[in-house]
Amino acid sequence: MTDKQHRTPRRSFLKKAALSVAIGVGLLAAAGSHAEVGAPEKEDLKFGFIKLTDMAPLAIAYEKGYFEDEGLYVTLEAQANWKVLLDGVIDGQLDGAHMLAGQPLAATIGFGTKAHIITPFSMDLNGNGITVSNEVWKLMKPNIPKMKDGRPVHPIKADYLKPVVQKYKNEGKPFKMGMVFPVSTHNYELRYWLAAGGIHPGYYAPAKGDISGQLKADALLSVTPPPQMPATLEAGTIYGYCVGEPWNQQAVFKGIGVPVITDYEVWKDNPEKVFGMTNAFTEKYPNTTVRIVKALLRAAKWLDEDNNKNRPAAVKYLSQPNYVGADYKVIANSMTGTFEYEKGDKRDVPDFNVFFRYYATYPYYSDAVWYLTQMRRWGQIAEYKPDSWYFETAKKVYRPDIYAKAARELIAEGKMSAADFPDFAGEDGFRDPQTQFIDGITYDGTRPNAYLEQFPIGLKGKDHI
Repeated sequence: MTDKQHRTPRRSFLKKAALSVAIGVGLLAAAGSHAEVGAPEKEDLKFGFIKLTDMAPLAIAYEKGYFEDEGLYVTLEAQANWKVLLDGVIDGQLDGAHMLAGQPLAATIGFGTKAHIITPFSMDLNGNGITVSNEVWKLMKPNIPKMKDGRPVHPIKADYLKPVVQKYKNEGKPFKMGMVFPVSTHNYELRYWLAAGGIHPGYYAPAKGDISGQLKADALLSVTPPPQMPATLEAGTIYGYCVGEPWNQQAVFKGIGVPVITDYEVWKDNPEKVFGMTNAFTEKYPNTTVRIVKALLRAAKWLDEDNNKNRPAAVKYLSQPNYVGADYKVIANSMTGTFEYEKGDKRDVPDFNVFFRYYATYPYYSDAVWYLTQMRRWGQIAEYKPDSWYFETAKKVYRPDIYAKAARELIAEGKMSAADFPDFAGEDGFRDPQTQFIDGITYDGTRPNAYLEQFPIGLKGKDHI
């Protein structure tokens, strides 16, 4: 077994045949009550992931046998970076993958590689952090207005970084920061935090062939793959970064940087990764698709149940080299409900990783609309779009209909209860307006253009670069 592959042991023909018969018998027995989902049309599947703790639902669905319960024989394979992962799903080498929430949306609207990618399942809430180098932290710290018991009062705003960025600029040093991909949550969260502190993170201008994202920027953001973030920071190539775990905590353990804020503090309970597949796959293999979601739902619930009692066991799985491959204690630092900022400043953050609570797995249209507004804000969507365009795009990509079918099956089978899910009969796919952003701006997913108008930094209305 290699670090890049986690392959299901080959089962015998008889085992496979017996399980298929058992599934068929079970479905026939249930036919009088509820069962709608037939046997999987495709049983052997390969899913991709990046070495981050929020790939956990995939690892747990595999390790706990939830995929096999659905008649699915899954291979999980780590990918080199987000582009390789997306290309693998598009060209069929992968049947699905742990994806950045922006990837299915960007592909479907044609920013980057054009392909119709959908998501029937949101993998988690929160889970990211912004880390700066020790040198930058030393310069930031005097700007923080309050200290309590010798520790900074959180959240730490980018306002305190702004004089540091100006200092670097005055010395002729561009202030460089890393994020993991142009359409990543991390890019938008880092931009959001910087802009809220008056630091311009730059624009994209795809119509002019400029996809650097650095036009008019005070801080220059560029792509670094997640596992390489700490080494890139240590080398001095970048002065800070936004990434998922365990790569913020790794900087603390290595003594090379300080995580200054989590995305939970930038936007409380923000949607993070999704499980992405091609629309063509879901149409060709509808039963398989629903069964994949069923397995992932069971894994997500296991990860959060009984106040995260299973997290230590989950960390043990994730620390294996075929999954995340970081030390147990590094992964546990965030996955078990705490987060360490400056060395020794460890605080309780029970919701740093959320996999099931707060309907975390439901693919809300309003989550999709938020990502689209940020693409527009920073120029990845070059021209004005009416509100209706945001809604239509969200509904092409986010598929609560598939999710609801999987959830109803699990309820009928007694594996979950209706209370675990939104009220499907009354759910319109839009969360209530969300107020807990670091800049105090309210997000109402039903009014995307009005939302964009509230920002002092960023494109809005008919603006273009």
